[in-house]
Amino acid sequence: MSQLDSIDIRILNVLQANGRLTNVELAERINLSPSPCLRRVKLLEEAGFILGYKAQLNASLLNLGITVFVDLKLSHHNDTASDEFERAIEQLPKVINCYLVSGSADYRLEIRIKDLQDYEFMLRQLQALPHVKDIQSNFVIRSVKSESPMPIG
Repeated sequence: MSQLDSIDIRILNVLQANGRLTNVELAERINLSPSPCLRRVKLLEEAGFILGYKAQLNASLLNLGITVFVDLKLSHHNDTASDEFERAIEQLPKVINCYLVSGSADYRLEIRIKDLQDYEFMLRQLQALPHVKDIQSNFVIRSVKSESPMPIG
């Protein structure tokens, strides 16, 4: 499956909005009978267009209502330093996203915390990571746009 047609795009758009739809509900929304709809969804999954399904959680109710974006610079720019840093960052559960970026930082992290004491503890963990040279933190005041669907079709 190398190209998406209009039906595939409709399937992906509907599933991005609600991944819990039954196959029958999905088929109704895209005007397709259930069997071909299910076949198409399976093909989209097998081809890697659909990576999985998950629940969106309320971070505030989970006492993780503060989001911090952290830009990190490494002291060395080689594969060994990057690999060691990336292995270490995988061990920190409050780092919910980590991106290798271009620009003034090497990595951008998205961290969820409950309060400033929690961040202070997190900051110490980040400072102890291998090859970390510089850390810049930006606290989110409020979310203007988040969890938007992929702009396909």
